[in-house]
Amino acid sequence: MKSDPVNMEVESERRPATAYEVAELAGVSQSAVSRVFTPGASVSATMRAKVLDAAQQLGYRPNLVARSLITRRSSLIGVAVPGTANPFYQAALDALSTSFARIGYRVLLFTSDPMAGSDPILDEVLRYRVDALVLISTSLSSHFADECLQLGLPVVMLNRKTDSDSVSSVTGDNRRGAKELAAFLLAGKHRRFAYVAGLEHSSTSRDREAGFLEGLAERKVRHVERVVGNYSTADTESAVRTLLSSATPPDAIFCANDYMALVAINLARAEFGLQVGTDLSIVGFDDIEMARWPIFGLTTYSQPVELMVRRVIQVVERQLSTAAAPAVQHIVDGELIVRGSARIPQTGVVRSADHWIWRSRKRSDASR
Repeated sequence: MKSDPVNMEVESERRPATAYEVAELAGVSQSAVSRVFTPGASVSATMRAKVLDAAQQLGYRPNLVARSLITRRSSLIGVAVPGTANPFYQAALDALSTSFARIGYRVLLFTSDPMAGSDPILDEVLRYRVDALVLISTSLSSHFADECLQLGLPVVMLNRKTDSDSVSSVTGDNRRGAKELAAFLLAGKHRRFAYVAGLEHSSTSRDREAGFLEGLAERKVRHVERVVGNYSTADTESAVRTLLSSATPPDAIFCANDYMALVAINLARAEFGLQVGTDLSIVGFDDIEMARWPIFGLTTYSQPVELMVRRVIQVVERQLSTAAAPAVQHIVDGELIVRGSARIPQTGVVRSADHWIWRSRKRSDASR
């Protein structure tokens, strides 16, 4: 039976090019083609140019599914995030995607319920056979941690931590940052303090609250109004409305993150007609991009996202290369950024670019 030349031509056009054909056109071995398309593999510039030129001519794309069956690696990193309404989450996600791409990985995004933590998405994560999992501001149960450990799946928490010694984490300096915020507000002669908490199960919110209370207690301030914003717009509005409707409203509010602080500023101005920074001081934590906008001018404690993400990448690479690599807990330094949303003390503040930086006496003495 004779083959139909027309059908053969159509089949040829539809059939994807193979590594063998690329190698033949480039005049190299198939292993050389494989090395060129393997992130981090050693290959000369001349060889790379030949292979890439041949691949472009033939329209060749490496079959990642076939490669994963051989290497038992998918080149996918699962990233779980509780939505992207909070600009801090979006900034972390963007930085992770870019950084992992540089070392040959792609990010597979999973959206988790902030109230439920990461457990409900475990089955979905495992179905995709990701090489590692990064949890952005997402809680992790001991059950999930143990199961991932048994499976050999590296897990790194960003902006959260767990009590399990088997899980790595990268966080900002939550306790010290909150303590500095307390010192700053005390230096501004505030008298009535309030804390707007995030999720009750959030280690980040708990650590920031502990640091804030510790800093106030050192100056004999015992009473602090506490409400819960759950890191959401509606709950934060309700919480701050309750505070400001009181017969003795606070004159200083610390919100557990910038997102809630911006909500608080907006409500204080729009519903209560307050001059934020004069009648009422509001401070946050993160230093998101919107905090720098003049309309908000939020005083906050910074979390350097790029540096935190670099630490996450380092942990993931080490755990992928060494199965027995121990879990680590990185704490990344930040600084208190002073803008117009809070009363500025007469001393201890230095000018830096578009904001001021608070240097408490205790920290300055320790650095000398």
